[in-house]
Amino acid sequence: MPSERTEDYLEAVALVIDEKGFAKVKDIAEYLKVSPSSVTEMFQKLKENSFIHYEKYRGVTLTDKGLDIAVNTKKKHETLKEFLCILGVPESIANEDACRIEHVVNMETMKRLTKFVSFVQDFDESPRWLNHFKHYYATGKHFSCKKFGKNSSNETHKS
Repeated sequence: MPSERTEDYLEAVALVIDEKGFAKVKDIAEYLKVSPSSVTEMFQKLKENSFIHYEKYRGVTLTDKGLDIAVNTKKKHETLKEFLCILGVPESIANEDACRIEHVVNMETMKRLTKFVSFVQDFDESPRWLNHFKHYYATGKHFSCKKFGKNSSNETHKS
């Protein structure tokens, strides 16, 4: 299993290539906010592990092995970020947290989160239960409603 640092670099390479059509040491250093010498050192390790094709002063491309890791990491990141945004976490914080969580989340958990995000996104409008959660988060109070013949202001509504 690749390290967190390896996943971050491979994801960065893929994103920069998608954006610019190519990636060089300088591009990755700027993207990850690290020194060019750190990138060069990491590129050597990634090349040794057959994750990238790298020629000094020319640029970098991903091998199939590196691309698989980059794509998987990006998918995890996007799903986690979207999940956190569904909960109402501000996008900048969701993005930052997703970047950390993507490296440690169990695959079973990731499968469920992916299905959950897809489920919520399939609604034409925000589901009522999600609006209830947002109300609860903001106020600390449940909606009161009549359901199953009961009427109580502290009762939770399960729709």
